[in-house]
Amino acid sequence: MAKTNPGHFFEDYSIGQVLHHAVPRTVTVGERALYHALYPARHALYSSDEFARSCGLPQSPIDDLAAFHVVFGKTVPDISLNAVANLGYAEGRWLHPVYPGDTLRSETEVIGLKQNSNGKTGVVWVRTRGLNQCDEVVIEYVRWVMVRKSNLDAPAPETVVPDLKKALEPGDLVVPNGLDFSKYDFALAGEPHRWGDYQIGETIEHVDGVTVEEAEHMLATRLWQNTAKVHFDLTFRPDGRLIYGGHVISMARALSFNGLANAQMIVGLNGGAHANPCFAGDTIKAWSEVVDKAETGVPGVGAIRLRLVATKGGEPFALRGPDGKYSPDVLLDLDYWALMPI
Repeated sequence: MAKTNPGHFFEDYSIGQVLHHAVPRTVTVGERALYHALYPARHALYSSDEFARSCGLPQSPIDDLAAFHVVFGKTVPDISLNAVANLGYAEGRWLHPVYPGDTLRSETEVIGLKQNSNGKTGVVWVRTRGLNQCDEVVIEYVRWVMVRKSNLDAPAPETVVPDLKKALEPGDLVVPNGLDFSKYDFALAGEPHRWGDYQIGETIEHVDGVTVEEAEHMLATRLWQNTAKVHFDLTFRPDGRLIYGGHVISMARALSFNGLANAQMIVGLNGGAHANPCFAGDTIKAWSEVVDKAETGVPGVGAIRLRLVATKGGEPFALRGPDGKYSPDVLLDLDYWALMPI
């Protein structure tokens, strides 16, 4: 009996299958320090315990995307070790802040399957939940992945494509217990712009850019214990080690601080697409569009829906070509909800 894990192939999945992923992880302030070393992350709520306490939280949480990466990384050996591509996200919600000392584990349910016409690959839809040591769900999201078949003669499963929300409603969002922006310090946060200063349809060029290097990407991917072969093994992808999509997400989110410094907490992920591959040497830039706004009913706290687009040095606000396809310069198209002081 083989002792090594070859990963799951498309024919290994079935609807309703639940996967309990290995290696729970206790997060510490070390994750924050490394996260802030890898990305130009400067949102005040995730940088200062005192700022977080002034906003009603007991201390500064781990960055929302850092918590996402920890939960995501656990799933890779079972979901995307043999993936061709991670295709998209939906119905993502941050349900509880993650604090230093919390222990996270992940579990996933298979909710959709569709074999591709080439008979060599198929798409798997999964819903993943990240739980803490109290068995509270801190993060949940759906993603779909194109996965190779190992046995090309394996029969195609019945096609099941889940019916997913195009976007979360404001009522789906969870505001952390105690969060209160009524005494928010805009000077310490870095910008004066509040919820009411942003208009639906407004676009923001985030100005700055960062050139991705092999070393930082591989450090980040190891930090999240992401074992996908395409991120490390040049014999698996001779055109270059593919930059982990989450690395692009975090870089773009960090760059968005310039213009959205007060979009403090990500609480919803409506959708996302890794439009084109990213490789070392690409320079990531970012722009945002305000898609929607909503009140939350919590003192001083508003919700803002944003489209975050990462490009490899392309022109801002250019998303698709005349054919309706993503511009070749677009790396990421992410639709999310964040909390911002009113």
